[in-house]
Amino acid sequence: MGLFKGKDERRIEREMKIRSGMRAIERSIRQQEKFAEDFIKNAQHAKKIGDQGQYLFIRNALKKTATVKKMLERQLLAIKNAMLIQQQAAASQQFAESMNLMAKEIGRTFGEMDLTKTQAQWEKAVAQAGSMEERMEIFLDSMEQSALSGSSTTSASEAVTDEEIDRMIQADVLASEKTELGKLDELESEISKELGATKQKD
Repeated sequence: MGLFKGKDERRIEREMKIRSGMRAIERSIRQQEKFAEDFIKNAQHAKKIGDQGQYLFIRNALKKTATVKKMLERQLLAIKNAMLIQQQAAASQQFAESMNLMAKEIGRTFGEMDLTKTQAQWEKAVAQAGSMEERMEIFLDSMEQSALSGSSTTSASEAVTDEEIDRMIQADVLASEKTELGKLDELESEISKELGATKQKD
């Protein structure tokens, strides 16, 4: 028991491993987003107190965090695409197997009719579908290892520039200032209402 697993059991195990890997990548992406938020706050504080050295250090850390996040997102997208390809291949294999069974049934129904050529064609189709599944399995295993390896190497397309990091920090500062201005506007409106009510009483 368990020594000779069926085809469906092996498929389910592979799917579970893939989905587990996807969840791990998604958790890592959320973690990088939290790191980025903390680094942005620290960079704003460093700029506020005029500590340029700390600002540059934090900016480099934020740059690395953004690069790692981008790499993880690309890995997650690659796995999702691979799963779609696998589903397409499985559908094609099911079709070929069904047609092969139909060819055999036709052969039995009509006796010893010469269906050798047809049967050979369907057997070839089934063999090709099986080969496609094997190649897909190797591909998915390779993608899983890539996603879980956490490799620190990044390509030029994954690099995040210093200017992008500065824009991230500046955008957050502007958003904070906008929120504060909104609060001041609300407070000024309330004060005006209070003054108006006082004048009416007088």
